[in-house]
Amino acid sequence: MQAPSPSTDRKVFLIATEESGDRLGAALMKVLRQRLGDSVQFSGVGGRQMTGEGIAPLFPIEELSIVGLSAVVKQLPKILRLISRTADAVLAEAPDMLVIIDSPDFTHRVARRVRARNPDIPIVDYVSPSVWAWRPGRAQAMRGYVDHVLALLPFEPEEYRKLQGPPCSYVGHPLTEQLASLRPNEEEQKRRDAQPPVLLVLPGSRRSEIRHHLALFGAALGKLNQQIPFELVLPTMPHLEAMVREGVASWPVAPRLAIGEIEKRAAFRVARAALAKSGTVTLELALSGIPMVTAYRVGAAEAFILRRAIRVSSVILANLVIGSDIIPEFLQENCTPDRLARALGDVLADSPDRLRQLVAFATMDGKMSTGDQPPSVRAADIVLAEMSRRSA
Repeated sequence: MQAPSPSTDRKVFLIATEESGDRLGAALMKVLRQRLGDSVQFSGVGGRQMTGEGIAPLFPIEELSIVGLSAVVKQLPKILRLISRTADAVLAEAPDMLVIIDSPDFTHRVARRVRARNPDIPIVDYVSPSVWAWRPGRAQAMRGYVDHVLALLPFEPEEYRKLQGPPCSYVGHPLTEQLASLRPNEEEQKRRDAQPPVLLVLPGSRRSEIRHHLALFGAALGKLNQQIPFELVLPTMPHLEAMVREGVASWPVAPRLAIGEIEKRAAFRVARAALAKSGTVTLELALSGIPMVTAYRVGAAEAFILRRAIRVSSVILANLVIGSDIIPEFLQENCTPDRLARALGDVLADSPDRLRQLVAFATMDGKMSTGDQPPSVRAADIVLAEMSRRSA
């Protein structure tokens, strides 16, 4: 790959509207600056970490912390204004590269507007939308406004090939760089194997998810506690602590809260099992070697839409990477306290269900390997290559 000449000023516009995307964007910016030096200029939308790497964000990303169909409808005028404002900023900047990071409902609308008005700006999409799970037609539509997709999951490039989408490359998941903080040392493994077992409960990272799951999870854990003793730990973030404390106050078994990322990782390293809301955390748990039971509830309107749209047998990322539905998942009306308690009893015990998960998790390092290059370096290589190709 021939990178752009360091002597040429390069402008990169990045858009990330969630904390996870902000982390990816910051890591990418760091590598691009290492490659291009002072000749690279960054602008766009990002959070605290991207701001630390040099972006002056157009607006606080907290303005887009909107989850749930009804919430989106209420905030639609504001969202459309921010989409228009962001697209106008890209076009005014006329960057050498536009990198959109996750949040496809926002970033793809910006990308389509930019491509329609200035097709010379190359566009890279960092984090594939879930075209393999629902609305597969998006993949082919993306060919009109995305030049390359950077995939976090190893099965995604083949999905894009089958769906006739834009070029897609697996760059690796950032969790693969964090395995040492997720896996126990000798002393922590002893606690993981000791009694009473440490059980993690992960109701979600957004307020709407917490509202949907806290009472349900509390009821399930109350039933489980009548059968099996356990030490309960609930990892959460500082901005959600007050809401979570209020929600668990009525639980029949009181959890210890692990606040922030450092305490969360420490809890992961000693946990024997977990009850988790479906999402990226299932991948984190699987890489940590923690058998789990997963659950997910959404509002009635969202459930109606998703039932008709989902085209995969599992929405659990770890199941999709493994290639088999090893991790049990309970969705909507199947998500009851009795069912969750029974399934948790199985994964806490030395049961065949627990063993199957552990055997499957042992294969994930190989499936998700990126060799000796971290994801941010692989992502930067492709961004630079696309920049060079379009400027040639």
